[in-house]
Amino acid sequence: MKNKFYTLVVVLILYSIGLTAQEEKVTINQYGQEVQVEELDAEAQNSFLTFQSADKKYKFWFDNRVYFDGGIFFDDDALNPIGNGVTIRRARVAMKVKMHKNWYGEIDFDFSGSATEIKDAYIKYTNDVGDLNFKAGHFREGFSMETTTTSRYVTFIERSLSSKFAPSRHLGFQANLMKEKYLFTGGVHFNDQGSYEEVEFGQDANKDSGTDEGYSFTGRFVFRPIIDNEKVLHIGAAASYRTPKTSLEVPNSYRFSTRSISNVNRKKYLDTDDILNVESNVLFNVELAGAYKNVMFQTEYFNNDISRTEGLVDVNLNGFYAQAGILLTGGKYNYNRNEGEFTQVSRGSEKGELEAAFRFDYIDLNDEVAGIYGGSANGYTLGLNYHVNPNIKFMLNYSYLDHDRYANGKSKLYVGYDSSGNLTKDYAEVVDTEGNAGDDFGQLQFRIEIDF
Repeated sequence: MKNKFYTLVVVLILYSIGLTAQEEKVTINQYGQEVQVEELDAEAQNSFLTFQSADKKYKFWFDNRVYFDGGIFFDDDALNPIGNGVTIRRARVAMKVKMHKNWYGEIDFDFSGSATEIKDAYIKYTNDVGDLNFKAGHFREGFSMETTTTSRYVTFIERSLSSKFAPSRHLGFQANLMKEKYLFTGGVHFNDQGSYEEVEFGQDANKDSGTDEGYSFTGRFVFRPIIDNEKVLHIGAAASYRTPKTSLEVPNSYRFSTRSISNVNRKKYLDTDDILNVESNVLFNVELAGAYKNVMFQTEYFNNDISRTEGLVDVNLNGFYAQAGILLTGGKYNYNRNEGEFTQVSRGSEKGELEAAFRFDYIDLNDEVAGIYGGSANGYTLGLNYHVNPNIKFMLNYSYLDHDRYANGKSKLYVGYDSSGNLTKDYAEVVDTEGNAGDDFGQLQFRIEIDF
């Protein structure tokens, strides 16, 4: 399977470059059919290799990225040992094309972890005015400012703990209305097609039992009472009604699990395990963000209500984050009106731009009434970023994680001491006082990033 994906990517790249090498228009192909060939000029747009026709109706470019990450963990007082290490966090190969003025296509693969995963694969039509478009394929649902922001432009190495509530990429259809003061996104979505395993689960459910794959209705609204070239005030909200998908390993279930702001530390302290007999779940969030020249802030609250059958009690999970940043060498924060999110910063010097930021995280996966104990955590992160140029960025984050006694990774991790003074993974046996139970530790992480 991996070899087929690699071959496909190489063939598409070679084919596209071959098209741009033609110097003469050809009207008859080898089969005697009339075809139209556009001459495309190559240039670097913001340091990205781009091929574009003179009338700008046709455009092709690459959007590739490599993130080299590493982490050191201060676990001397931690209950569970953590291994230091380095990793390729992302190795993305993406090709994007605009054609016939209104049509756009994108295909995006990630090869990190020696595995192949489809990220974006979709078609988009935009009207002549440019304020309305329709998408179909595999892409991010319109939910959460932080989650819809591309990884190239997020402020910290990893997104917040609570942002993991937001749905990621799924098959579906979406409409986007984009105005100066507001943005509306609405879509219907289905299964996840990111990995081979998820695709196989969905196909087996269809083949073995004829099960419908599930669906989601997701909408987001953003209002901007203040917006100009120097400042913006962003107020947003999103909601999503979701039924269980057949791309899940366990039918009619919901599970939330996440690593604690690190891709190097593979432990998942926060894990609800499989919540069974799920009928549907409703997500909603609110967003508040703003920027003025070289300062910015951004915060979101998430709520997840899970409805169950068989007379089981419904489950409520929630969380939020708040962050602020400042550009220290004369730069400016920029805002993308069409996406409702912050985009690449403007550097204040040819030598680059230095950015400092802080974020507080909180997530609660415990519902005592429903008998769900997935753990809760606070996270504190200081970040320092050096935007060398449009293509190169260095990131350094220090985070401190404070987990509660229920954050035991499905009973796989120690969370405190029992009455005999021995380490225990059972939160019911922990005798540590409130605030002292659970695994707490610090971590220092770096990223070296290239986008091209």
